[in-house]
Amino acid sequence: MPSKMNMAPLALAALLCASNTALAQEQVVKIGVTGPLSGANAFAGKDNENGVRLAVEDLNAQKIKVAGKLLRFELQSEDDAGDPKQGVTVAQKLVDGGVKFVLGPYNSGVAIPASRVYNDAGALMSTVGTNPKITQANYKTVFRIVASDSQVGGSMASYAAKELKVRNVGVIDDRTAFGTGVATEFKRQAQAAGIKVAGHEFTNDKASDFAAILTSLRAKKVDAIFFGGYAPQGAPMARQMKALGLNVPLLGGDTLCSPEMAKLGGPAVGENVRCAQAGAIIAKQPGGPAFLTKYKARFKRDPDVYAPSFYDQTMFIAEAMKAANSTAPAAVAQQLRTLSYQGVVGTYGYDDKGNIKKTAVTVYTFKNGALAPLASY
Repeated sequence: MPSKMNMAPLALAALLCASNTALAQEQVVKIGVTGPLSGANAFAGKDNENGVRLAVEDLNAQKIKVAGKLLRFELQSEDDAGDPKQGVTVAQKLVDGGVKFVLGPYNSGVAIPASRVYNDAGALMSTVGTNPKITQANYKTVFRIVASDSQVGGSMASYAAKELKVRNVGVIDDRTAFGTGVATEFKRQAQAAGIKVAGHEFTNDKASDFAAILTSLRAKKVDAIFFGGYAPQGAPMARQMKALGLNVPLLGGDTLCSPEMAKLGGPAVGENVRCAQAGAIIAKQPGGPAFLTKYKARFKRDPDVYAPSFYDQTMFIAEAMKAANSTAPAAVAQQLRTLSYQGVVGTYGYDDKGNIKKTAVTVYTFKNGALAPLASY
């Protein structure tokens, strides 16, 4: 019979062996997030990160196994500052660190150059960038998880023509890839719907004074203004329109459908603002209310525009891993193009270019500082 002293090393060896076996049966899957965590759009970057974080926590609680190994998801978030150059640097950092699945970028202008880095490294990128150019390169592991500019701009053009009876519109864009893309699509489809574009003015995504271009459009007697740009410019634009007596609707894309608009714009942001956001009305979706409750309990605030979409895509990627029985990005990408997934804000499935096949676009306004849905297309 061995002594207790002799049994101790045996027990330790057995424990180490069991631990090593457990580690051998576990696979870490790094999930990267890239977005503006600094600067004027940091609120959106943090919201996107929160959506992925919530998904990662839910997936780890599910104890998913793929190819006989327990998957452990780890989040790595990087600040691209909404800057194309920094976005490329961040992309290289993520792929050099072994990250094969990336949620983001948020900005189209970052997503376009970053997509090449991810494609060349064989990593899978899922962006909410809406500019059509993102998927025109036909990279097999690049996905747009929301509607494109053509869908968002077109829906707002239809709404302006049919519901608001707009006949003479002014267009402003901030010269970013997003702002120019969505403004161009709105302008094209507004003209097709019989709306006259009285003027197309330009600003930038750092501006705060819009008096000159708003005065120019007021002189042209526009009955609405479409702004292709972000909330940190949209909110002061709404205030300055009111100060100038330019009492016409301010229209925009998904980036204006943010609580930040009401926060920055105060009483100048109300039913005068109309914005089009990809996705159905989340509160009316089967899993929507539960997600909203879970998000608020976890982060002590309501989600912004895209946290639900980032959550859904992260969960969909895990479903694709299970279907492929692989964590190889190419195999997962193939499943994303094959499967259909019901998320909390809609149904996901992608065409051969990586565009979402079908998505609703909802037009919102603001009531008492909160988004209120008006119509879905």
